[in-house]
Amino acid sequence: MTCSILSLKPLAIADAPAAVALDQLSLGGLWSLDGYQREIESPNSELLLLCAGPKSVLPLGLGCLWRIVDEAHITLLLVHPDYQRQGLGQLLLWALLVKAKQQQMARATLEVRAGNEAAIALYQKFGFAEVGRRRGYYQTTREDALIFWRPGLQTPPFALELDAWQAQITTRLRAQGWHWPIEMNFDPSVTPDASREANDSDC
Repeated sequence: MTCSILSLKPLAIADAPAAVALDQLSLGGLWSLDGYQREIESPNSELLLLCAGPKSVLPLGLGCLWRIVDEAHITLLLVHPDYQRQGLGQLLLWALLVKAKQQQMARATLEVRAGNEAAIALYQKFGFAEVGRRRGYYQTTREDALIFWRPGLQTPPFALELDAWQAQITTRLRAQGWHWPIEMNFDPSVTPDASREANDSDC
């Protein structure tokens, strides 16, 4: 079976135009080019770019978190509309939580549209619970935002959960024809190289 190879890396300045295009396509333009450049340059911001192809030429998703004292505030999680419901959003969320744990964050939080049932189900799957509501938070639709919270990022049970999610995500990605080569030791700074092609038969 032929598989498409995924890569996950920190967003660089050179990637910012692709991020803006993906943002426009998925969210209608949440952040501008200047906004992404500021996030890339901020010492308190982590942005991850998910791509496909032998040279990572097809941007598929973006994730971002802010480090606020010991809290990871997930501000962005998006997947290209043509590639949703394939496990890519789970991979991005898992990667952001891994980064939060690596950086000694104690908890994670985020806001989600009250009507976004798919996103809510994803966050609940990863142990987030609703703790509040912001009325009319989204200016364009006046829709409420639900506040979700995930504590315990530095506890032993959370480390076990990360391992279990990793296995589940890998299985789902393979079923969708994706190959995620960094399966046991996730490091977003590492970009898989050509040697991974030998493992395509694993899909």
